[in-house]
Amino acid sequence: MKTILVTGASGSLGRAAVATLVARGFNVRAASRHPQPAADPAVQAVHFDYTDPGTHQSALEGADGVLLIAPPLDMDSAAKLNPVIDKARALGIGRIVLNSALGVDADESAPLRRIERHLMACRVDHTILRPNFFMENFTTGFIAPMVRQGDIYLAAADGRTSFISTADIAGVAAEAFSGGHSGRAYNLTGPEALDHTEVAELISRAAGRTIRYHAISEEEMLQGAVQNGLPESAAQFMGLLYSVVRNGWAAGVTEDVREVTGRPPVSFAEFARQSAAAWK
Repeated sequence: MKTILVTGASGSLGRAAVATLVARGFNVRAASRHPQPAADPAVQAVHFDYTDPGTHQSALEGADGVLLIAPPLDMDSAAKLNPVIDKARALGIGRIVLNSALGVDADESAPLRRIERHLMACRVDHTILRPNFFMENFTTGFIAPMVRQGDIYLAAADGRTSFISTADIAGVAAEAFSGGHSGRAYNLTGPEALDHTEVAELISRAAGRTIRYHAISEEEMLQGAVQNGLPESAAQFMGLLYSVVRNGWAAGVTEDVREVTGRPPVSFAEFARQSAAAWK
């Protein structure tokens, strides 16, 4: 039975990946800075910190594959992930699946694109996933507190986004570890593109109360983010991401989830129905 190391296992995608991989029959090492014992015997919690190279080898040794999930909104992610790729290759790990982001291949200077390029150059068996914005940002991510308070404030204007659930990303990752897909890069989206007013309406319907979206300026969004404790560099990264939304570059819809998994990705309406308890 193959063992997969999942970095960032405590995040929304990491949790989904661990659950999906276990359901598919893999053993999983759930790697995080603050590992918690897992109830499932197929899951081993391990200490792993991108900024502490001393944690890398013990987490990687004996793994058959690695799902690399970069820290969110991190301009220095290439400096953190590339040495892990090198270590995994040196240890003879058979497959690396990198979670990147939709559209980074259009900007060679983007941190995640630099990681993609490094992974390709290492000639290790790999698959690259480029998902759009997560639906889970509204349930467990940074937008969730705004939803619970009833008002979403973002510098997204009326730009549309083909949001994707982490469950669908995890499903594609599991297929990549199951065989095939070597050297492939998949652009992962949901089945439709919605603006945030439409998203707020779908959440309102599921939650049984009114949620409103307010389009604000980038300056207002970044100021609020910093006041709430987000580092300045991460806030600037967030500003860049939402400029992508405002320019319409997050609106594309692909068939890659269906191509890889054989089923369509979940719609935001269905996601909202499944997640209603998070907003009540």
